[in-house]
Amino acid sequence: MEELIGRLRARVRAEERLLVAFSGGVDSALVAAVAAQELGERAVAVTAVSASLGAAERAAARAFTRERGIAHVEVSTDELERPEYVANAGDRCYHCKSALFDAVAPLAAMSGARIALGTNTDDLGDHRPGQRAAAERGAIAPLLDVGFGKAEVRAASAALGLSVAEKPAAACLASRVAYGDPVTAEVLRRIELAEDAVKALGFPVCRVRAHGGGTVARVEVPAADVARAADLRSELDAAVRGAGFNFAALDLQGFASGRMNVMLGIPAPR
Repeated sequence: MEELIGRLRARVRAEERLLVAFSGGVDSALVAAVAAQELGERAVAVTAVSASLGAAERAAARAFTRERGIAHVEVSTDELERPEYVANAGDRCYHCKSALFDAVAPLAAMSGARIALGTNTDDLGDHRPGQRAAAERGAIAPLLDVGFGKAEVRAASAALGLSVAEKPAAACLASRVAYGDPVTAEVLRRIELAEDAVKALGFPVCRVRAHGGGTVARVEVPAADVARAADLRSELDAAVRGAGFNFAALDLQGFASGRMNVMLGIPAPR
């Protein structure tokens, strides 16, 4: 691990200045932390703010950068004003990342910095159209360049004492909207409120997937928690309906990242 972290440090030092696209997750947190250590004030973490970023995730991103002394800025992105993004076809993430790069590009141009992402080798086997947008804009992926997978990211983060080392994955709220249903600020708000309520019932790892134009909520919790969630079905139903959904359903297969991709003909993760 020491050798792998050393390679990451060397890769980051090869850049004069970096703007790290920082979502608050463990992958981009590792890149931001190492960039700040190696480049000092020539590294800045940049968080894209829109309705697809939950308030808790935004607060966590701010807290992490303060804790580590990392320069941090927020930029507003306009993906909800882009018809291709709202349409929510299989390439939604491409248009989301394009909005991010359009917002960050002026900062990069003024400072002479390159944009760095937290993409790792495990991401290559998933459906991630945003990687095409990154390639088109010349963004770099230091973790990918030196061979970090998710396990190595977590191990390195723990070795460096990063508080996010064991933080569960938390994709953007738009990833919960069924493909083909429009992504709107109202649906994203319902999802955020519903997930906060489900977490408050004792399910810190969960997803609320929106179907039927935002009328039906499909709740995913880890497979080991499905029976307990079923016992709390009345509470779960009230939590989800209280967020604005008309119907609530519990997914009996349990939580797995990327479950919506089955709608694109991609096999469900196990």
